[in-house]
Amino acid sequence: MKIGVLAVQGDFAEHVAMLRSIGVEPVEVRLPEHLEGIGGLCLPGGESTAMRRLIERWGLRGPLLDFAATGAPLFGTCAGMIIMAKDIDGGEEPVLPLLDVTVHRNAFGRQLDSFEAELTVPVLGDQPIHGVFIRAPIVERVGAGVDVLASLDDGRIVAVRERNIIATAFHPELAGEPRFHRLVATMATEHQEPAEGSARRRHPTRREGLPR
Repeated sequence: MKIGVLAVQGDFAEHVAMLRSIGVEPVEVRLPEHLEGIGGLCLPGGESTAMRRLIERWGLRGPLLDFAATGAPLFGTCAGMIIMAKDIDGGEEPVLPLLDVTVHRNAFGRQLDSFEAELTVPVLGDQPIHGVFIRAPIVERVGAGVDVLASLDDGRIVAVRERNIIATAFHPELAGEPRFHRLVATMATEHQEPAEGSARRRHPTRREGLPR
């Protein structure tokens, strides 16, 4: 199983290391051709404005949207959540409008206001998730097809899923928390298996093709 990591800016190295730690082969994605052969994609935290510019510069926007349209899983953390949001507060033009949410950038203030919190994420089991929040966004609105995966104690939404798109306002990759990446790997495997089955049906083995 190969899963890509958008490696144009931000903490992509931590996502690469996390994927390796769970037995997945990471692929650093910087150009459209790097999307070939991968089963899913992680969009790291970083500076969303810089990521926006680099996605446009390297011609990645259309190929990334096409890749998401196949149903392959995409997982964004912090800036990755902003990159995939359909609505960004302040009227900023969306980059990859895949997730029907409105996000508020830097919802907790400056870098000095970063914090950590224990979060309940039922879809990942009973054990709390340790979240690292660094200049993190908050989800202010969710569309009808969006599932809320986690909220802070005050009710502010920090993790969501819409079909094959998952996003967190925090950094599990910085906390050494592998469960989100394992979920993405599972989704990628489930996504690829039907395609592989169809390919086998389209291309029978030599024995299957012999006349009886």
